[in-house]
Amino acid sequence: MEEIQLNKLKAWFDEYVTGFYGEDRYVNANLKLKQDHTYRTRDEMLLLASQLGLNIRQLRTAETIAIFHDIGRFEQFVRYRTYNDVRSVDHCRLALQIIHNTHVLEPLEQREIQIIEAAIEYHGALELPDNLDGETLLFAKLIRDADKIDILNIVTDYYGKFIENPKDFPLELEFPDTKEYSLEVLSDVLNGRRTEYNKLRTLNDMKLLQLGWVYDVNFAATLKRIKQRELLEKLVRFLPDTEDIKNAQKRVLAYIEDRIAEGDL
Repeated sequence: MEEIQLNKLKAWFDEYVTGFYGEDRYVNANLKLKQDHTYRTRDEMLLLASQLGLNIRQLRTAETIAIFHDIGRFEQFVRYRTYNDVRSVDHCRLALQIIHNTHVLEPLEQREIQIIEAAIEYHGALELPDNLDGETLLFAKLIRDADKIDILNIVTDYYGKFIENPKDFPLELEFPDTKEYSLEVLSDVLNGRRTEYNKLRTLNDMKLLQLGWVYDVNFAATLKRIKQRELLEKLVRFLPDTEDIKNAQKRVLAYIEDRIAEGDL
């Protein structure tokens, strides 16, 4: 991919997203959330890719994946007024449909298209398939890590804003904000397991799931970034102050330290 091609793709994305804004304040706020998330995920993706020593052409591929990874979110929210895939549509599959219907990636080489589409398709999956080739697997892991970094950044911001002014909070909360949390979800975090989305019942369950994302991080460089920004410590502040939660925090922070100490990227 040449730089001129990348610039055209970024311009296409900006024009495409702009077309979804309208008069609905609630919809606009949630669209802006995903648009800003895309740009920040792009920055995190490029930072990780640079740390892993990717060359200039690979960096362009990485940037394209980040720009398009959530392209399905905009149509999803306008149509269903939610980002909950279970209650609406799989946003990864919708992204591929949009890419195919608009032919936006057609100027690229076929190999690049295959890598980009695979990374987009699997960035929201519980697990990556075991049949991806080495280069495709690398980019799929990169976007999953970059995505998690910025989502943690987002939620630690908007959980605070929700507490400050819940009645006028303009963004979607997918689950009821109660004091309860699931012991099954807590057990997953304490035992180093990833939590399935269908287990979630409350907003605290969602926060615990996000706390346990560290077990699905591919690169130690990602964990260093999470540690540097104290994202998990900020997240725990919005969970109940119980011994269970304190133990969960100790477990994930210890896991991060162990992974970083191994010395891998």
